[in-house]
Amino acid sequence: MQIQDKRVVSLSYTLKDDKDQIIDQSTDGSFSYLHGASNIIPGLENSLTGKRAGDELSVHVNPEEGYGVRDEERIQEVPREMFPDDTQIEPGMQFYAQGPDGQNIVVQVAEVDEQTVTVDGNHPLAGVQLNFDVKILSVREATDEEMEHGHVHGPDGHHHSD
Repeated sequence: MQIQDKRVVSLSYTLKDDKDQIIDQSTDGSFSYLHGASNIIPGLENSLTGKRAGDELSVHVNPEEGYGVRDEERIQEVPREMFPDDTQIEPGMQFYAQGPDGQNIVVQVAEVDEQTVTVDGNHPLAGVQLNFDVKILSVREATDEEMEHGHVHGPDGHHHSD
């Protein structure tokens, strides 16, 4: 069975940057997603279309088809007083902030001084060339429930909390 929209794909992968450093890899042997539901980055999903269980491939994803290019406008200095007084702020910490359209976004602290905190709203992998080594383990039809929910359910189904 070929990978196409409305199919559940299980795969194992290793993700590296251009310096051959491992960024991520599947744990417990596999990762499953619903093809065509934007569950994974577009560059990887497009490269998997038409492949079959047992196929192994290397996929190179440019930032435009991954987590986007770095946007310097997403880096801002904010007054230190906008953070709780009793919180030790350090580079690398992540916080929720309100985006320009009112949506919640995650920002990462880049720098801290007495007066300001520099936060970066770019995804940590924005601007990074992504290199995947993938082995496709299985491909199956998605269930009606998976299609309705837009994601894969485990062997015992999936329960949403209300």
